[in-house]
Amino acid sequence: MDSLNPDHPPITAAPADLAPRVWMFWGTALWGVFIFVAMFVGQIGAVFLLAAQRGLPMDLSSLQLIGREPQTLALSVIMGLPATLLAVWLAIRIKKASFVDYLALYWPTWKQLLFGAVGLILIVLVWETMSRALGREATPGFMTDLLKSGRDKGAALLLLFAFSVAAPMSEEILARGFLYRGWSASFLRLPGAILLSSLIWTVVHLQYDLYFLTEVLAIGLWFGYMRYRSGSLWLTIVLHALNNLTAVVLTMWLGS
Repeated sequence: MDSLNPDHPPITAAPADLAPRVWMFWGTALWGVFIFVAMFVGQIGAVFLLAAQRGLPMDLSSLQLIGREPQTLALSVIMGLPATLLAVWLAIRIKKASFVDYLALYWPTWKQLLFGAVGLILIVLVWETMSRALGREATPGFMTDLLKSGRDKGAALLLLFAFSVAAPMSEEILARGFLYRGWSASFLRLPGAILLSSLIWTVVHLQYDLYFLTEVLAIGLWFGYMRYRSGSLWLTIVLHALNNLTAVVLTMWLGS
């Protein structure tokens, strides 16, 4: 009997120890919904908090009014980050996995950063050229109005932090971090994980029209490829931040 054979000792590992420490397709999808809801709750919570501080009634018209202000939108984006981090931490904690390993929070090399930046610049330049050829704005009009209004109302730095730090971190942790990690280990494998996580990221930007959504998808696919090529989520966070930072600065201070 194997149980009496010293060359074949019985398996002593508990079933929980043998379970994979990564959420697969459906687990990742369901937790992804939870994380997105947590992000939304964090964002809308900032609107309720500001309304309460001003003594406004908690009705739809008051919330819509205050939600249009640049300061409110910036704080809303910022408050979505801790909510996202908490939800992702909970999902990973349940699997008893390392937060850093699960999300690939490793620093990229300078070559990887340079390669990723060059690719991003080329994508943006292609879309800029297409926009000029088609007579379209390079930036959605409502974003231009929001950023310039924020600049004029003294919320420039707050908006800069929201769109160049908080938003890239929240979105990358969800898309190229949590979703990519689980789906790449499922039947989707790497190509499917890159495509599906990029599509989800694009859906998050439904405030844009179809033209700009196509650009978002192209950038998302590039970020997904760089996440695979480098094995680093920090790389896509930095690239995302550089992209947003450039857009915000150009729109606020240099745009016509």
